[in-house]
Amino acid sequence: MTSVSHTHPLVFTFGILGNLVSFMVFIAPVPTFYRIVKKKSSEGFHSLPYVVGLFSAMLWIYYAMVKTNVTLLITINSFGCIAETIYVAIYFTYATKKARMKTLGLVLLLNFGVFGLILFLTQILCQGTKRAEVIGWICMAFSISVFVAPLSIMGRVIRTKSVEFMPFNLSLALTVSAVMWFLYGLLLKDIYVAVPNIPGMILGVLQMILYGIYRNFKSNNVATEKELPTVVKVDQEQPTKVNCEVYPVNISSLDSENGEAKDAKNLEDSQTNSQV
Repeated sequence: MTSVSHTHPLVFTFGILGNLVSFMVFIAPVPTFYRIVKKKSSEGFHSLPYVVGLFSAMLWIYYAMVKTNVTLLITINSFGCIAETIYVAIYFTYATKKARMKTLGLVLLLNFGVFGLILFLTQILCQGTKRAEVIGWICMAFSISVFVAPLSIMGRVIRTKSVEFMPFNLSLALTVSAVMWFLYGLLLKDIYVAVPNIPGMILGVLQMILYGIYRNFKSNNVATEKELPTVVKVDQEQPTKVNCEVYPVNISSLDSENGEAKDAKNLEDSQTNSQV
């Protein structure tokens, strides 16, 4: 198959569709951050998915600027940079001091240190088309690596038989996005754009299959009731007679469920970054 120009109608169409779908994926965490702002607390969520998303967008912009014929990658990843920066800034504003320091460390390490090193080395050691190839391999390897997050979500769905943290709309959007960017890269004969979206398509389809299997399952994680000290009501007219009313509450189970819910939400948010 011969490559076509980036101005070809099909390339332009798939690039625009990829931009539109990826735009929706990038704004998917908005409800999470609205809740953070409203409650003025990061509520135990992690900043890693958004720092990684920012790093990914920066890498793809750098690749697109060096490659020069993949302009539509610049448009969507520029928006991605803005969105992820806003998310990180909101998180940093409302997180605890410990979480802020951790987030600052991640940003300095990944978005300044690692990206700066890649920028410096590729400018010094690589010339011409070789530079685009090296950056492309880095982008491809990183994009494939972030698919660990969807795998974790799928494992949780199978284990809990619950699709609560794998919404169908997000899985569908990620799959369509992967298809659009795969076709965009395929027509341009750009393996660095096309190849990372192959596992994206496969995992997206598997997620939708899992959703179809488990969407009607009711949660089987019914907390085992434990006996707690009784609440005693004393009859004032007959002090020697007592009425015992027991209210069993599995406190440890509730804490565990809340922790798992936040971890799963972090995995769901990181899934939005596993795209070109």
